[in-house]
Parts: sequence; structure tokens; C-alpha cells
Amino acid sequence: MKLIAGGEYKIGTNRPDGFLQDREGPQILVQVTDFWIDETTVTNEEFAKFVTETGYVTDSERFGWSSVFAYFVSEKDKQRSIAQNPNWFAVRGANWRHPEGPEATLANRLDHPVVHVSRNDTLAYCQWANKRLPTEVEWEIAAKGGTTFERYPWGAEFLANNQHHCNIWQGKFPHENTQADGFLATAPVQSFEPNGYGLYQMIGNVWEWCVNPQRIALTEFQTKTGAEFWQKYQQVDDAAYGIRGGSFLCYASYCKRYRIAARNGNTGMSASNNMGFRCVRDVNLEL
Repeated sequence: MKLIAGGEYKIGTNRPDGFLQDREGPQILVQVTDFWIDETTVTNEEFAKFVTETGYVTDSERFGWSSVFAYFVSEKDKQRSIAQNPNWFAVRGANWRHPEGPEATLANRLDHPVVHVSRNDTLAYCQWANKRLPTEVEWEIAAKGGTTFERYPWGAEFLANNQHHCNIWQGKFPHENTQADGFLATAPVQSFEPNGYGLYQMIGNVWEWCVNPQRIALTEFQTKTGAEFWQKYQQVDDAAYGIRGGSFLCYASYCKRYRIAARNGNTGMSASNNMGFRCVRDVNLEL
């Protein structure tokens, strides 16, 4: 874990880069206390250790299915599309052990982010690891890596120095992915360069769950600490909560939320092959 110093930070944006309903702005000042944050998202190997020690069964395993993007679904598994979104299928047997469906395995993917984890699953992991989920503000401050950038940890331009710095979609979405960044689906968690805080892939790869409800006003983060949000929102439910960072399925014409200031959300029992998480820990807890 990396230590992020407490203090006053600017969060949000005044740029018209995103969607009005996401409430990305206006930019405000917030005060945070010191916190630790995982340098990577939780990996398959780390999640497997948790499951081995606790016997935990994820929501996707209990339900018997999870959401998989159509590009990765075999023809025989395309039995039930997700309502109102033909790009997604409810695939029987898809879960964290089988990311694309029952025949997929974690072979050569132990260092990839665990996926198909609902927010409820992340709560169980955090309680086992003596950690918690970040607030959107803690996530955003960490993602900036000590800069004042609002789009990407490496600057304002996506292809800085004409190079890819994160894992998103390239090609003709949603039917062709050229893999110009080197990856089709998830990438190992330490792919690409870390930001100024030593944190890897806070942009792209997988969405990351946050502790607070979805699309709350940024000003609410001026009145509650991360620990207070965690104390209030540890219940297992299907309400909508914040997610951050974008994923390997983000593309300019489909999802402009692979930016530091971008906001999104999902319901607590939702899981998919592009959804993961990383944890934080308050400084008053021993490492």
C-alpha cells in the first residue's frame, strides 16, 4: 500500500468532458486525512487466498451467472442478453474463477485484477483484510498521483508521446479490438507505468468500486470522512454506489469515463467481466 498525505485538494472538474448527470463538477476543495491505498487492484491470486481462508462464495457464484460483454461470449453461451443492452449477456457459469464463461480459467491470469466481484463481495474481502473501500474523493486524489491533472495521470492528452498508457478499447467498437495497447481484456495489474504515487492502472483495465452512493453531490465529501462513509455504508444491498476509473471496454464513442474526474455507478449486486476493486486503510490502523 502507498501512503497518501492528508490535506486540502481540488476534486471534480469544470470541463465539459463528461455527462451532466454524473455531477463531475463544479470543482471544489476538500480536506482529507492521511490514508493508505493499494498500489494495484486486488488480483485473482489475492482474492483466491481470501476465498481459501474464508470459504466465501461470491454473488455471481450464488446466482449462477454474471454479466459478460458480448465480444467475449461464445455463441453457445449467448442465451440471455441483458435487458436494454444487447452488448451484454447473462452467462451461466461466469464468475471470478471463469471470467468469460464456464470454459474460461484463470490460467496465466493470477496477476490480473479479479473481476465478477459485486460490491457486496468487496465488503467481505475488506472486512477480512482489515481494509475498506475508498470514497470517490480518496480515489480521485490518489489517481492524480500528486498532479493537478483532471483527465489522466500522465497529462491532458490521451496518447502522450504517441504511446498508450492504459488499457481501454481500440478499433471499431464493439466488434473489433486492434489491441494497440497490447491487451484484449484485462491486463496484469502492474502493466504500464505507475503514477506519481506509485499506483498502477487507476485509469482503464477494470472499474473500481467505491464506498459512497452513486452520483452524490461532491460537496457531501466536504462533510464526511472516508471512515464515516465506511461506517455508514457497509450494508449488503443492491443500491447504487460509485465506481471509478473506466475499464478495458471504454471507448471514446461509448464511454468517456476513463478520466480521473469521471464518475459512474452500479448497483451493489452487479458484477461483470470488467469490474474490480482496490482497498484503502485508515492510518490509525496498523499495517
